[in-house]
Amino acid sequence: MKALYFKEFGTSDVLQYGIVGDPVIGKMDLLVETHYIGLNFADIYRRRGTYHLEPHTPYINGYEGVGKIIAVGGGISAEQIGRTVLFVDVPFANAEHVRVPQDHAIYLPPELDEKLAVTIGLQGLTADFLAHDIGKNKAGAKVLVTGISGGVGQILAQMLTADGIEVFGMASSAEKRELAIQRGAREVFNSRENDWVEAHAGTFATVYDGVGVTLPQSLELIGHRGKVVFFGMAGGNPPAIDLVPLLAQSKSILTGDLWDYLTSFSERKHRSQRLFRYFLKQQITVSEPTIFPLAEGKAAHEFLESGKNIGKVLLQP
Repeated sequence: MKALYFKEFGTSDVLQYGIVGDPVIGKMDLLVETHYIGLNFADIYRRRGTYHLEPHTPYINGYEGVGKIIAVGGGISAEQIGRTVLFVDVPFANAEHVRVPQDHAIYLPPELDEKLAVTIGLQGLTADFLAHDIGKNKAGAKVLVTGISGGVGQILAQMLTADGIEVFGMASSAEKRELAIQRGAREVFNSRENDWVEAHAGTFATVYDGVGVTLPQSLELIGHRGKVVFFGMAGGNPPAIDLVPLLAQSKSILTGDLWDYLTSFSERKHRSQRLFRYFLKQQITVSEPTIFPLAEGKAAHEFLESGKNIGKVLLQP
């Protein structure tokens, strides 16, 4: 089969496209012919050598994709062949064929387009667990989402809005701020400026912070008994936080990892169905993905690293 691979860590120049060995499936595995593959910032970190990557010779990146089952292991009914599945946590996805353990497969409802499914897969499930397992905001609450125009931010903000929550945001460009307003945000602040922070200090019940370096600012923006949901470091590692001053105002910092919640077939099914309902009810809209041929993976990595994308970046075998 053909795959996007690399033999050493480094810049996008290390990426190559060509023939590699076919995956071998076990008794409870599915062999999936990929139709679209999700490209995420974690894949950039893996290529650089700063993030966990499953061993393989040569290295094959990617953990997210959608496609058709073309073969099954001996313990699985052949009736599964031909069904479309999404996966978000299966290694070696940057290839024409991927071995998917059956309990990691998310079967798509027929009314959900497969391109949309992979566009919302990883980021959507992340938004879902942040909203429903960590944030747990009640209708009417006032929250702020950093990076509101990003992959997680777009979905999270609209999910919260659909749940009756008043959503504000931060974004770096006028285009991104306008997009968030169009998607239902009450107000979106310029993340490159700080003059608005003092005026809104203490006014939010929750700040969803995926930027990292903004953690002190997020703590300033929440009120008494407020919470910061810290879920990423897109802007860099957060500074050390002195917890003692938070005691007097009962402020909290909450964190979570999707993989600590996505632990079984039933969890994947329950959470994905909850996510898909928002889209099937047309309560959430996402930007059209930018699609690169898998053979042009180097250009796709460079595009994602440039920060020019607003929506998801996909690779297509």
